[in-house]
Amino acid sequence: MTDLERLRAVDETTAAGILGFSKKTLQNMRADRRGPAYLKCGRSVRYRLGDLLDFMENCRVDPGAVPRRGRPGR
Repeated sequence: MTDLERLRAVDETTAAGILGFSKKTLQNMRADRRGPAYLKCGRSVRYRLGDLLDFMENCRVDPGAVPRRGRPGR
């Protein structure tokens, strides 16, 4: 993705679809000050594609890199 494409802004319905969340979940995340960064111009809320991609990457879990929990000796 080019730098210009990463700057492209989408509305919250499109952003929710990209992330696989409902629009309401995205609104709740915003109200709780968690979730992806967003732009607010008046009453309009927009998300940059690059910010959505960064958010998804930060949520990524690599099972092989996470130490296992459990009882010792198992």
